[in-house]
Amino acid sequence: MDKTTDTDRLAHCKTLLAELIAFPTVSSEGNRALTEYLAAHLHDIGAKVWTEPDATGDKLNLFATIGPDCDGGVILSGHTDVVPVTDQPWSSDPFEMSERDGRLFGRGTCDMKGFVAACVTMAPEFVRRKLKVPIHFAFTYDEEIGCFGAQALTASLLRRGIKPAAAIIGEPSSMKVIDGHKGCFEYTTWFTGLEGHGSAPDRGVNAIEYAARYMMKLVELREALKARAPENCPFDPPHTTINMGMLTGGVAHNVIPGKARLDWEMRPVQPADAAFVKAELEQLVQGELLPEMRKKHSAADICTDIVAEVAGLLPEHKNPARDLVMAVTGENDAGLVPFGTEAGLFQSISIPSVICGPGSIAQAHKPDEYLDVAQLSLCLKMLGRLGQRLETGPLM
Repeated sequence: MDKTTDTDRLAHCKTLLAELIAFPTVSSEGNRALTEYLAAHLHDIGAKVWTEPDATGDKLNLFATIGPDCDGGVILSGHTDVVPVTDQPWSSDPFEMSERDGRLFGRGTCDMKGFVAACVTMAPEFVRRKLKVPIHFAFTYDEEIGCFGAQALTASLLRRGIKPAAAIIGEPSSMKVIDGHKGCFEYTTWFTGLEGHGSAPDRGVNAIEYAARYMMKLVELREALKARAPENCPFDPPHTTINMGMLTGGVAHNVIPGKARLDWEMRPVQPADAAFVKAELEQLVQGELLPEMRKKHSAADICTDIVAEVAGLLPEHKNPARDLVMAVTGENDAGLVPFGTEAGLFQSISIPSVICGPGSIAQAHKPDEYLDVAQLSLCLKMLGRLGQRLETGPLM
């Protein structure tokens, strides 16, 4: 019989979290060392583990399974990358966890190595239980810069024929149950014109002018999207939004700008809105802007780079993942969040998904990021109850 106490689990989890914080897994630097550490740890306790690298080899996804080799079960999902600490006024070393006044300080404590540490802490207990369905661990790279790791991982799950029945994404939600958020699609559009002397503007192709016309189309589309809001949409605002973040170009007052760059985003409430915006922009570019530009300069161009297209998590009437987490947390309802997560990617491959994790998003990305010890304790208890439930059979 396992005689591990809640105090023992919490102490072990804090120790493991400190070890994870010591890996400076800023997205630009990679997460390989941390992931290999977790893979070895999970393998040693009996989990079935596989990892997959990105193209550089510096970043790894990890997928591990405890329990029977069958469909169903639950994914516990977390990302291992963190945002930079450059120029942030930390009062302690961000990569050396410290505990003060019931709070654990360090980069990634709440976003979201605390959840990862809690999952791995509970892994030996999952191994000891006679699970009827598996518990999977999915730890990814590059969530902070576009959910690229989760995109690769979900593709791998489809290719390998792995079919979990639910996914719990442990982003910081103060252990509240979250079943919805908008998507986040980010783009950079580049405009190439023809430089010339400002005294003869008709002899050049002014890249900024065409960027401005493109931007005004985005403003027009932003208004049109308000009328496309789904009936009874729970999001605030209830329609897809568009924001222009930065417009740059040109070199001097008296030079026709040959280059311009527009950074913009949209946050879809439904996939059809993204398709609508793209189609309208393509018609503008191919039917109007480019023909005008190329009359004067055949090499003129407009091209758009996809920075990230992160699917939203759409609230669903039937969501066994949400119902499961409500049962093991005691929460009576589910809410929405304004920030994006990897949850929508799991939902997009037909895995019911929900967000529930320790800590508050209000502490994420800031100097002196912290996780309340009480939140970590609640997460461990939730995972313990999840293990008990999966001993008895199906999710619900």
